[in-house]
Amino acid sequence: MTRNIANIKAGVLVFALALALILPCTELRAAESRTLTVAGGCFWCVEADFEKVDGVREVVSGYTGGTTANPTYKEVTRGGTGHYEAVQIEYDPGQVSVETLLDLFFRSVDPTDAGGQFCDRGESYRTAIFAEGDAETRAAEAAKAEAEAALGVKVVTPILPAGQFYLAEDYHQNYYKGTNRVLTRFGYVQQDEAYERYREGCRRDQRVRELWGSAAPFVGG
Repeated sequence: MTRNIANIKAGVLVFALALALILPCTELRAAESRTLTVAGGCFWCVEADFEKVDGVREVVSGYTGGTTANPTYKEVTRGGTGHYEAVQIEYDPGQVSVETLLDLFFRSVDPTDAGGQFCDRGESYRTAIFAEGDAETRAAEAAKAEAEAALGVKVVTPILPAGQFYLAEDYHQNYYKGTNRVLTRFGYVQQDEAYERYREGCRRDQRVRELWGSAAPFVGG
């Protein structure tokens, strides 16, 4: 009986020590994670681009900037909700700064286009930065001014206060690497192939390359 009690106490002690180690790690990860919200046209493409960046932990697609609660993809793309297709970029500021992410963002879009992005037109496809707090707003304003100076033309991307972010439907998340077969104008193809054909057909990379040249971070030379 005494031995059983001793074993139980030892087991409880081990569990307590393990929990004590796990909780600080969880809290540390939460403290190290920050989120940047941007809109850059089709959220499939922005998600695919930023998930390549060292220090970025996760990118999720969604809707923000409008007034409709819990909007659907059809509602947003039809117009009238005020929402943008956007992404939230979760990152470790110890590995990548918000300034770097903002510079990458501007150089991955056409920030001179007020009517949408590339082949996608309309309010939901416009560019924007949804800044949270004064420090992020100042960083966004500095990145915008630098992008404008680099291009020599007016940058129309607005810097807006961050608001409610609604996750897009499950099938939009990680669309660029999905393996489901979907119906396209090319017939039924695997989702990742549909994404590549869409991106090429929309001339996203071509336009970014025309604007930014070798400074474009996510396209070839």
